[in-house]
Amino acid sequence: MKSNWIRHLTAITLLASSLALRAQTEEGFVSLMDGKSFEGWKTAEENTETWKIEDGAFVAHGEKCHLFYVGDPKPFKNFHLKVEVMTEPNSNGGIYFHTKYQARDWPRGGFECQVNNTHADWKKTGSLYDVVNVAQSAAQDRKWWTQEIIVKGKSVTVIIDGKRIFEYVEPPGVQAGTFERKLSEGTFALQGHDPKSTIRYRNIRVKRLD
Repeated sequence: MKSNWIRHLTAITLLASSLALRAQTEEGFVSLMDGKSFEGWKTAEENTETWKIEDGAFVAHGEKCHLFYVGDPKPFKNFHLKVEVMTEPNSNGGIYFHTKYQARDWPRGGFECQVNNTHADWKKTGSLYDVVNVAQSAAQDRKWWTQEIIVKGKSVTVIIDGKRIFEYVEPPGVQAGTFERKLSEGTFALQGHDPKSTIRYRNIRVKRLD
């Protein structure tokens, strides 16, 4: 029993090291997670048991709770973010950017880049929620994909597994609403949506473009 536990721990350590090395070999990219702990990240105050770590990935499964990156006090404005994601069927999640820590409820700051291949919500993976909505997912459940978000000035480009899904250019005069959805600056967050959803996020890395 003990030897099995040691082998499992060794496998996790090797995976974390591999993911960190992969981020380092992508010029200019910095890893935002170590695959072993929540260092640099902070959950909202509600339903914190939703989040756990398995095999080098953050796993969201449970009542609504968001996980915020707090490991760098300098806000992210222009950047290239890469996240490896895997969903179970009928799952809903999201990757937030230009957001800020919020103790409860759905984050109001910034944008949500949707993670949803087969959930009932018609706004599928890659959508900028309620800004640019994509009706067909370019990803599949139970398979890892890489979701990329590139922000430069007033443009946002979303890429799924190397395929450019769209480029959104923010029109002049856009005003922030209750859910801001206006380009500014901030941090990143991951969504735990509901108890029927299971989302895995790993190998999160970013390159500043400022």
